[in-house]
Amino acid sequence: MTDQRAEIDWTEDGVPLSRHFGDPYFSRAGGLEEARHVFLAGNDLPARFRDGFRIAELGFGSGLNLLATLAAWRASGGRGRLCYTAFEAFPMAAADMARAHGAFPELAREGAELTAALARGRGPHELPGGLCLTLVAGDARRTLPAWGGAADAWYLDGFAPARNPEMWEEGLLHEVARHMAPGGTLATYTAAGHVRRALGAAGVVITRAPGFGRKRHMTRGLRP
Repeated sequence: MTDQRAEIDWTEDGVPLSRHFGDPYFSRAGGLEEARHVFLAGNDLPARFRDGFRIAELGFGSGLNLLATLAAWRASGGRGRLCYTAFEAFPMAAADMARAHGAFPELAREGAELTAALARGRGPHELPGGLCLTLVAGDARRTLPAWGGAADAWYLDGFAPARNPEMWEEGLLHEVARHMAPGGTLATYTAAGHVRRALGAAGVVITRAPGFGRKRHMTRGLRP
């Protein structure tokens, strides 16, 4: 585990800002709607859910994408097990995470369950409904290559490439591709050219899709 923790500032409307990266943890235009548009719809979820489905995420942040995923899994009648592995260099303190979740009252149940699970120790963390969370702390450039798993769907949700270039390095994106299951997908809010080119060079079939809010485009990928 890393000893580094996220240092948070807060906007007047309750959005957490990373002091290290100078970027918000979720969209001020609607963080939950963005999570659903980019990461769920971008990976054709919940339609692809099944017992044993595996999701991996770069940039766990406040855990909002997990909460949206868990709510969608439950609403779809998901049975069995949903496996969620997240890579985070600067884990957010539980109190900050709970404060961030306060912006999404429709996810109050899921938020309370997540913070309670994280408070019990390092994990893996079992959440009601069959979701198992493994939170991998540390620099993903080191931790992802050592991961023995593969994902059916990837959420690439690091801070903006201009502010957090390490998260979008070619070598790390090649590792994402290497850890995609056959037929696996990925989605990210960014349409930066160097991100799309790196993923394409790693064998991922890349398409652009309409972005959320003011973002004209986002990126989707498929591992043939």
